[in-house]
Amino acid sequence: MHKSASIENNMEITHHEMQMGHVKIKKDNVTIDTVSQDVESRLTLKTDNLNEERQANGLHQVNGVLDSPKKSSELSSIVSVPQGVASSHKSQRDNVEETASVESKNSDIMYVSYTSELQMPDIMKLIQKDLSEPYSIYTYRYFIHNWPKLCFLAMHEEECVGAIVCKLDVHRKVIKRGYIAMLAVDVKYRKRKIGSNLVRRAIQAMVADDADEVVLETEITNRPALRLYENLGFVRDKRLFRYYLNGVDALRLKLWLR
Repeated sequence: MHKSASIENNMEITHHEMQMGHVKIKKDNVTIDTVSQDVESRLTLKTDNLNEERQANGLHQVNGVLDSPKKSSELSSIVSVPQGVASSHKSQRDNVEETASVESKNSDIMYVSYTSELQMPDIMKLIQKDLSEPYSIYTYRYFIHNWPKLCFLAMHEEECVGAIVCKLDVHRKVIKRGYIAMLAVDVKYRKRKIGSNLVRRAIQAMVADDADEVVLETEITNRPALRLYENLGFVRDKRLFRYYLNGVDALRLKLWLR
């Protein structure tokens, strides 16, 4: 004996007949031969009486299943957005809004390359505020005159509010090493990604000149600088004891470009 499948439309199809494709359906006292019909068309046959009955009873159909308004409300509660997903979406929106806010604040900042000796006093004045040891003008000229394309300034109107000074040369006759010698941002303009943008521009210029890596030193106690560089991909390479004149240790950070 084969089990039979009951169809809504007063149809009965045996499992064996469904497999063999030989099905006859009795509809309104008329026998329909469905051998030439596909399974999908046979199983979707409906009667007008059944549709009228569903509408008269005020029932809803969801995915082919009759349901009451109570069941519909339960189904809608099941498919509601999970709290974790909603929180994730809220967090993403907050990040986008925060990024837009930072970009809005930085819309008045322009980044320019070093072009002339007239910019030297502004660079020196800005950098000397934060240096752990003094540099002579000859040190600035050594870096800037030899690698002017690796010096960038952040300008707010006519004021220099940020600067980076770098060099690029061959290290141990093997690799081209970029070196970030100085980076400074005016205290009134910090936490606006100006330092990060200056470093990115310098790295891009080094990459364009086939640099293999970039290194720098910073005081081991300078947490903001360490956080800035590590967020850009630098790693701690070496600790240099009593590196600065004030006796503070330095950390050498390195970024591999190849």
